[in-house]
Amino acid sequence: MDIATILTKRYAGTVWTLNGDDYAGLTWLSDIPKPTEAALVKAWPGVQSDIAAEAQSRLDAKDSTIDKLKALGLTVEEVKIAFGLSK
Repeated sequence: MDIATILTKRYAGTVWTLNGDDYAGLTWLSDIPKPTEAALVKAWPGVQSDIAAEAQSRLDAKDSTIDKLKALGLTVEEVKIAFGLSK
């Protein structure tokens, strides 16, 4: 379980510090109640799923872009050169 990732994804806008990677190192500085360790454990599978979905979405967008470039008759290399992305 990655406490920092869970807090970043599920408790956006809250203020906290984390010393180490254990719940005992979590110092809660926000006005809303501090989540319990059990709540963080329960949230972790959903956060992992969200991260995987975001990664897949980026891959899908890249594939879609490549398909559109090919349909226009452009290669990925040509686009890289046009936008200064190749060395």
